[in-house]
Amino acid sequence: MAKTVNVFEAKTNLSKLIAKAEKGEDVIIARAGKPVVRLTRLERAKKPIRFGGLKGKIWIADDFDAPLPEDFLITPEA
Repeated sequence: MAKTVNVFEAKTNLSKLIAKAEKGEDVIIARAGKPVVRLTRLERAKKPIRFGGLKGKIWIADDFDAPLPEDFLITPEA
């Protein structure tokens, strides 16, 4: 449940209220007993996907998808 504080208390204890919001607790700031603002934690922005980050660091053989030689395959014994 969100904690509700008045504007004067919010100005006096802003650092403490920010710490509560960082921990995930919403704080409602009220003026004359009416809620007007919600102080809440922001989610961290996701890093964008950067394609090609491994370019030049990996190598795939030209024949990696060629059929395997017959002597490589395991045959079931009768």
